[in-house]
Amino acid sequence: MRRTALAALCLVAVTGAGLTGCQSGGDTASAGSRPSSEQTRNADTAKDPNEQFAGLSGGEITERAVAATTGAPSLRFTGEIPDEESGGTLHVDMALDKKGDCAGTLGIGDQGEVELIKTGDTLYAKYDEAFLRAQSEGEPQADVDAVVEMMAGTWTKTAATGADAEDIAGFCDLDEVLGDAGDGSSNAARGKATTLDGTPALTLTERDGADRYTFYVATTGEPYLLRLESTSAADPGSIAFTDFGKPVPAQKPEGEILDLDALA
Repeated sequence: MRRTALAALCLVAVTGAGLTGCQSGGDTASAGSRPSSEQTRNADTAKDPNEQFAGLSGGEITERAVAATTGAPSLRFTGEIPDEESGGTLHVDMALDKKGDCAGTLGIGDQGEVELIKTGDTLYAKYDEAFLRAQSEGEPQADVDAVVEMMAGTWTKTAATGADAEDIAGFCDLDEVLGDAGDGSSNAARGKATTLDGTPALTLTERDGADRYTFYVATTGEPYLLRLESTSAADPGSIAFTDFGKPVPAQKPEGEILDLDALA
């Protein structure tokens, strides 16, 4: 899933890379929702962005938003992005911080999902049956059934630095996830003031041929990037950012935990 995950997160980088850096290759939180038409169209109730962004171009506002977002000590991101490998949709809902801790879920279409918690050097994962069967496609049926019987719905743990966990553990590293977002420049155009899930925001748009990228920047407090939407043929989808600076709920799970390293 590593290549797919990073391709999805390339959506973040378009705001700081002038649309040149992303090509397909891409609460424990409940899934975020798209803003309703009422939330995004009501510019009359939003704060005038000129109060915070007076005299700034769309590109300069974007640079401020990227700097604020990449500088946050923690955040949560949710999104749905086409998954190249499976042909389905990658569902991401993850809270993570710069210590490398995380908590959330990853899933691919109707192929199930995995719940993840990383705290310190330990990665905990709980897979559902659909996920285990999808990831074991092509293996002998008896082996797949044995894995499902042992692991489905049970918390597992493994060292986050282990070969089998390293790719997913990288998803929990905020610096790695957002590390390239500030590279390059942006030619974004300023749009309308709006509100996004109750937060006053400014809409900015950027185009690359037929591809269109729309993102929303908070106009009160820190100028965080709140949402990014892409109609790119290569990387369509959206990512929302919330819970800036909030503690990540990354505690060791209660109950039975299967030690995969000990089994190996």
